[in-house]
Amino acid sequence: MVTIKAMVEGGKANAGVIAPSLVGVKVNIGEIVNAINEKTREFDGIQVPVTVEVDTGTNKFEVSVGTPTISALIKKELKVKKLAKAPFNIFEKDEVKEEFKESLSFDQVVKIAKMKMEDMKTDDLKIAVKQVVGACVSSGVYIENKKPKEILEEIKQGKWNEKIK
Repeated sequence: MVTIKAMVEGGKANAGVIAPSLVGVKVNIGEIVNAINEKTREFDGIQVPVTVEVDTGTNKFEVSVGTPTISALIKKELKVKKLAKAPFNIFEKDEVKEEFKESLSFDQVVKIAKMKMEDMKTDDLKIAVKQVVGACVSSGVYIENKKPKEILEEIKQGKWNEKIK
């Protein structure tokens, strides 16, 4: 059994990413690349972790796809290439050195949390949502045009309970 782990751009994997690891294994690399691209198509423009396992006895392969990072999903939701260079300062007065003009909706935060729940090793959506909001703190991203720490306080107070089901 040969296992290859790689980061590929969703829907745009190429043989150069996996071929070097498969030298000596008689397997159709084109089929593997096509399978990766098919399984990662929904993550177009985002780096996605993939694992390819090849049974060297039968030359059959299995492709499994992880989920992108929270920050990559935030960028996709905001349709931006980069987030703020300086995060919200969590120790001082919550000032951000570089204003980031975009804001996620709370529904987008919940969507990202649902996508990442398995990776977060939790079945509690509220915990997953808090982790996504925490990533917004470190990325300088607003939620509902508010600083993420305000949203965390509102979650604590139960304001968003209807959306977190």
